[in-house]
Amino acid sequence: MIHSKNALKTRYSFSDFLFYICLLSVPFVTAVLAILKISVWLIIVFIGLGVGITVLILRFYCTRCPHYTREGKYLKCIFFWGLPKFFNKRPGALDVVDKVVTFSATIVLLIFPIYWLLMEPGLLIVYILSLIGFGAAIYRNECERCIYFECPANKVPEEIKNP
Repeated sequence: MIHSKNALKTRYSFSDFLFYICLLSVPFVTAVLAILKISVWLIIVFIGLGVGITVLILRFYCTRCPHYTREGKYLKCIFFWGLPKFFNKRPGALDVVDKVVTFSATIVLLIFPIYWLLMEPGLLIVYILSLIGFGAAIYRNECERCIYFECPANKVPEEIKNP
């Protein structure tokens, strides 16, 4: 990771990817444990939903990101490392459809396991706290140095965007 608050993150390393995937695995595993107490088939549904939503996010959000639109046939970002670029590059700002699909799909994936997590309050607490921690890590470490200036979450100061 780049540690300077003034440096834009133009490239990611494999260790950046591992860091965020490990953080994201905590709410995922927590949800799986809660659902697993009820049904293995629901785990398959949850994983299938996750794969489908990942494809939607890749198509409607990631295809606009500079990490996707740069050279090379494979992604090297904090969420997808070594994944082929399946979709055409679409540089620029997200349009309304991109935003609605991306944020709605994410909300569906996050809400899906809540029913089963409510049956396990301890796991629900771990799920919520780990999602908050993940979001805080992204916001704190990425949004203020992100090269995707058109992202709605981008917090790069104007003096760095436009020197």
